[in-house]
Amino acid sequence: MQLSQEIIDILLDSENKAFATTGKDRINVVPVSTMYIIDGKIWLINYFFKKTLENILEEPRAALVCWKGFCGYQIKGQVEYIENGVLFEKAKEMVFQKLPDRIVKGLLILKPEEVYNISPGAN
Repeated sequence: MQLSQEIIDILLDSENKAFATTGKDRINVVPVSTMYIIDGKIWLINYFFKKTLENILEEPRAALVCWKGFCGYQIKGQVEYIENGVLFEKAKEMVFQKLPDRIVKGLLILKPEEVYNISPGAN
């Protein structure tokens, strides 16, 4: 599924981001601080994930909700987790440009499959 430029702009400009995962016997929701959109996929950076990572490794489907004011979207899809290789190194370089003191432990790539407009009055 391809995200429209309008959705990409709202995701990147959002004031609030929450990432939800499920695993065996648990649901976990965490705030997201660093996000990129590369080739239509949403990159989330793992600095501190523990339960989130455990869930992704058990059940690689997740949801991301981003909103600013009363405008926002929920994106659901498959997640790939990467701890090395070309994409991981690219993520580390991108983070270093903004947050040189952060240690990147991994890269979660969310491949959008479903998009929902969560704005009031949206269908």
